[in-house]
Amino acid sequence: MAQFDLKTVSVLGLGYVGLPLAVRAQERGYSVIGFDVDKEKIALLKKGQNPFKDDYLEKNFSLFPLTTLTTDPADIKDADIHIIAVPTPVDAMRHPDLGPVIGASEMVAANTKKGALVILESTVNPYVSEEVVKPIFEKHGFTVGKDIFISHCPERINPGDPKWNVTNIPRVVGSFDGTGLAMSLQFYSSIVDAEIRPMKHIREAEAVKIMENSFRNVNIAFVNEIARSFDRLGIDVKDVIDGAATKPFAFMAHYPSCGVGGHCIPVDPHYLVERAKESGFNHDFLKLAIKTNDEMPAYTVERLQDALNEMEMPMKNTVIGVLGLSYKANVADLRESPALDIIEELKEHKSIVETFDPHLPEKSSVKSIEELLEKSDAIVIATNHREFIETLTPELMKKHGIKAIVDGKNCLDRDAFVKEPSFVYRGIGR
Repeated sequence: MAQFDLKTVSVLGLGYVGLPLAVRAQERGYSVIGFDVDKEKIALLKKGQNPFKDDYLEKNFSLFPLTTLTTDPADIKDADIHIIAVPTPVDAMRHPDLGPVIGASEMVAANTKKGALVILESTVNPYVSEEVVKPIFEKHGFTVGKDIFISHCPERINPGDPKWNVTNIPRVVGSFDGTGLAMSLQFYSSIVDAEIRPMKHIREAEAVKIMENSFRNVNIAFVNEIARSFDRLGIDVKDVIDGAATKPFAFMAHYPSCGVGGHCIPVDPHYLVERAKESGFNHDFLKLAIKTNDEMPAYTVERLQDALNEMEMPMKNTVIGVLGLSYKANVADLRESPALDIIEELKEHKSIVETFDPHLPEKSSVKSIEELLEKSDAIVIATNHREFIETLTPELMKKHGIKAIVDGKNCLDRDAFVKEPSFVYRGIGR
């Protein structure tokens, strides 16, 4: 396979995806230009301060400082590879917002050289590379496959995971042509110590990420529905799932909770739903899964209301402590967090809400678990942070006069909590 002279990499978007990738490329000998529109973030990075928690970054950020950190698009013009790692959110109507991808593509097209490789890592629906990104470069006078090469390698990152990170998660990549694909395979093979699977078409690479997260959305929706059924039937859903998981084939354990969050699972299926609609296909099943998961924050509040009713307490003017704001354990990430929906539901019930997240102290209304418990009549665990699992006990709940607990992540020792008569404990499906 031909080798390409690829020395300088620009990474546009220094978030959970882009920054670890940029540091990894620097670690493997590339000259890296880190670009972000957020001036405050760039200033922090220049001071050597890591803006968010990530095991890989904590070990390597200071060891491999980026060659250039900038908010000036002109600084990327000499890069051999441009990696677009900007967010792809959905709007209020759950339609994909491609504004950041379009803006980044326009920026690269206006500030690149002939022969460069452009890699879109942002999660997009099938056809975005063909219908959105490629025309931008053509408008700027480039011929794709001749004097500019465009590929898609959907990001795979799992914030807070101590094992899987930017260095060892297998990747897939697709391109418009053989040269672009070969360039991309050379680059990713040089920075990732895992399989890099070439896809036959760039459209297939786009579809891979959407399928991964739609699969998870559907399976989570299934167990969330089962959990609500088992609450009525008096069956512990976690025990049942653990029992089913003993089957060594044809079953993959997923667990229910107070909702799905993050930038992938609750968002990506909408990309497929909307794009398929344009081609005349209606994703009935996937839309039902999305609806089921979207209902879980409200269902969590229903569980709390039932528990308070059992203690003959109202929702109105009762102080509810919400433990956890981030969407997953042990990270400081609010994106699409179900905790935010739970808080809004509680406020609609006229409850008084106090919040604490050890990873987001600046967003919390109190400074500690103890302070939250002291102020609260009841609590909802919305994030299964390590600190909550290690600290919360039946004895602590009794000490602070907590009357109702809803474990939205099923992370506490249920058997120990249900034995205590001074409060009511409820999980999701248990």
